[in-house]
Amino acid sequence: MKILKNDLKTNISIRTEKDFPKKGVEYVDIMPLIINNNAYQEIIDLFINKVKDKKIDYIVSPEARGFLFGCPVATKMNIGFIPARKKGKLPPSTVIADFEYEKEYGKDILSLPKLVENENYQGKNFYIVDDIYATGNTVQAIKRKLEELGGNVVEIGVVINIKELNSDSVYSIMEVNEE
Repeated sequence: MKILKNDLKTNISIRTEKDFPKKGVEYVDIMPLIINNNAYQEIIDLFINKVKDKKIDYIVSPEARGFLFGCPVATKMNIGFIPARKKGKLPPSTVIADFEYEKEYGKDILSLPKLVENENYQGKNFYIVDDIYATGNTVQAIKRKLEELGGNVVEIGVVINIKELNSDSVYSIMEVNEE
């Protein structure tokens, strides 16, 4: 893996594993970025600094690794966090929408929960935070569903963008190519 861009001041490397979770896929292990407190804090702060001057109502992150970044960003920004959960993880009565999307190695279904206190998604501003942007299908599916529900996606932020797999413009802390 070749690093094309790295906004982190903390010197830390990422690990990769070829043919995981299936043959032909190179797994990018973000655990060193979380285990190292300086790198983790820096990542959270970079996400916040990117959107601190924009009106954001909620941070949205997909299950499961996106939660590791989205939750602390929401907490530090003093706003709500919305988990995009895998189908079946939330009771049906709490789900506002299920949606299917293609992943690099199969299909998946995510669920968005109903908001609380009779709020709805209409007119709310969202910042989507995730760990890895490969083909972008996960966060783009979340973005489409939020917009279908009447919300506005202000920004998408990811820790690592695998540039050769997509042409989308998203905020990323690191950019890499598989080599």
